[in-house]
This record gives sequence, structure tokens and C-alpha cells, in this order.
Amino acid sequence: KHRKHPSGRGKAGGQHHHRIMFDKFHPGYFGKVGMRTFHKVPGESFKPTIGLESIWGLVPKEMLEDEKLVPVVDLPKLGYFKLLGNGSLRLKRPIVIKTRWVSKAAEKKVNRLGGRVILSE
Repeated sequence: KHRKHPSGRGKAGGQHHHRIMFDKFHPGYFGKVGMRTFHKVPGESFKPTIGLESIWGLVPKEMLEDEKLVPVVDLPKLGYFKLLGNGSLRLKRPIVIKTRWVSKAAEKKVNRLGGRVILSE
């Protein structure tokens, strides 16, 4: 005779009479992993980055042609929040960069050329 659900419906018995099957084919199915975050702030870790070698590409051409002008680049307005120090500034002249976060290497390279890094919110 067909006896409906002799071993339970669905995943019933995973920690009891079907334990061998769960341990064999689905190891790690039960239990917890990691830490709980009680007050999670969404977007807190959102930090788009840009390297120094890409900075001059964000400066308008008119600013590049006039040697007397010191270009000001506002990274948060352009969608970047952190300035990283990879590469080098290909044009060896001062530049002012506004950003929320900056690495030590990037700040050092910009200051060496007479430029400034301004931290903003």
C-alpha cells in the first residue's frame, strides 16, 4: 500500500532519522557561521576608489592647457570616495584633490609635487 509520507515531508528528519544523508551529501547544512551585526548601517562600507594615475583624466582640457592654473578635482562629485596611491601623476605639476578618504602613499605623492589633498564629507 502507499502510506502517504512514511519518513516525513520535505527535509524532515535532517537532524534525526535522515542525519546520515545530510552529513554525507550536504555537509555544513546545519549550524551558524560568522558574527551577527546588531546595528548594521547600510552603505557604510561603500567606498569606490581611484588611483593617482587616473586623476589627470578627470581634469577638463582647458585646465590642462593653462600651466598657471592649479586644477581642483572633487572626487565625491565624480563618484569616487577614496584616493589610492598606485601609479604616479603623469603631469608633474601641482593639483588640489578633494576626497573623503586618502591613502598615505597618495597624499605623499601629491604633496611632493606641491599639490594638496583636502578631506571633505
